[in-house]
Amino acid sequence: MDSHLLPFIIFLIAVTFTPLLSSAAPATPCQSNCGSLQIKYPFGTSYGCGSPRFEPYIACKSNQLLLTTHTGSYLITAISYKDSTLTITPSAMSTCNSMQQSPNLGLDWASPFQLGPSIFLLLSCTPPTSSLTIKGSPVCDPSSTHLCATIYTCPAVVNLGLPLFPPTNTCCVYSPANFNSKGELDLREMKCKGYASIASFQDSPTDPSKWMYGVTLKYTNGGFDDYYMNNKCNTCEDSGGICGYSPPTNSFLCICNSGFNATTDCYNNYNPVQDYEDLIGTSTSLSTQKIMLGLWVGLAFYIAA
Repeated sequence: MDSHLLPFIIFLIAVTFTPLLSSAAPATPCQSNCGSLQIKYPFGTSYGCGSPRFEPYIACKSNQLLLTTHTGSYLITAISYKDSTLTITPSAMSTCNSMQQSPNLGLDWASPFQLGPSIFLLLSCTPPTSSLTIKGSPVCDPSSTHLCATIYTCPAVVNLGLPLFPPTNTCCVYSPANFNSKGELDLREMKCKGYASIASFQDSPTDPSKWMYGVTLKYTNGGFDDYYMNNKCNTCEDSGGICGYSPPTNSFLCICNSGFNATTDCYNNYNPVQDYEDLIGTSTSLSTQKIMLGLWVGLAFYIAA
């Protein structure tokens, strides 16, 4: 073989098979579980997993699923795929057993998350909270002050500089809650030291030690996750695969246990030739295909000559 031909052959092989190699599973394998949580679309455990719209905010680290925003990282303790909600438990949030001063809690406006139906209790505020307003509108719900009296029976209130059984005019039931223009629950602006968020009363509305504390968030899928994409993902997950995407075009991939990705599902054993044809048909322009075909035909004639 002509030695001058070798670099040209290597180039053709690289151009031809690079797309196929790029369809292998991500460097950090996508997982169907993170700790005790089942991970399904649109969530993912790392880059290339789930929906690209969720990837900047959701990751699995040390078997803990975390939501990261501009105000910090928060442990996700529950996901309802039926209701499109998740529950986070900020480490600085107060509960009946542990009360502490809290930094601001926030969400990124560009993220697919927004506040859900949680009940926020603002704690150790400058009295009286009945005068607390935001842009002239009252903040506290006067019909729910009994929740303040209930949580103030917890001995941990002393950690907020309050006496045992403090007056309820230092507490505010902020429901429905809203974040400010920065996307934050600004405790300093409202002159409160801490907050508790009730995700569920657990059938014990008068026993704050049994309440489920956490911030419930709603999520929306967005344009990438349209009806067509959701159907493809359902088929992928039904076949034992994990839904992901291929940067930079963010085209859909079904990540299979075989260690390779498919463009449809994992029902059939991985077929490199078929998958390569699928990738060419969906990710490579027709003109590129013609150029590659021409190069191979030209090489064949050159060798034959």
